[in-house]
Amino acid sequence: MLENHIYHVYNRGNNRQPIFFSRENYLFFLKKVRNHLLPVCDILAYCLMPNHFHFLIKADTRTVAQVARSNRDIAITAFSKGVRTLLSSYTQAIQKQENMSGSLFQQKTKYKQVSSEWKWEDYTLVCFRYILQNPVTAGIATHPADWEFSSYRDLAGLREGNLCNKLLINNELSLDFIQLEDLVGIPLKPDELDKIW
Repeated sequence: MLENHIYHVYNRGNNRQPIFFSRENYLFFLKKVRNHLLPVCDILAYCLMPNHFHFLIKADTRTVAQVARSNRDIAITAFSKGVRTLLSSYTQAIQKQENMSGSLFQQKTKYKQVSSEWKWEDYTLVCFRYILQNPVTAGIATHPADWEFSSYRDLAGLREGNLCNKLLINNELSLDFIQLEDLVGIPLKPDELDKIW
């Protein structure tokens, strides 16, 4: 990861299995996000789905700070350590709750840089829209506000959540929150979706 860039961070259940089994699981995961990710990055958007999650984060000096080295002498960043701790501690709780063993998540959490110095290559806003549209696209909500486990309600002023850095969102995306519904309501074009992946 590079400092001062924005990344789409995502992972899903191993073999596409569910990772959340109840409302309490989603809330527990968000509490862990607050404890393990928020201290090392700024979150611009998030969406937790039954078998996967998405975050849009901005990396800074906290994110890329080296905190350790692996057995293969690879630097471990504060963000990598935060993600690892988040997922392993959440997995342990779910394994106990569901009386299961084995991997809950796919082996590697993926992250893709979406920001760029060149406007034509920057698709931060496309990724932001994609993340907030995810529940509607998946058919589990008719409107982004219907899905409790995304940042949409916070950003639209329907809830007092503070996991996302609204000032940074405004600065990075030039986003007027009054226009949020119109912006998120525009379906993504196939070429925009290709940029996400």
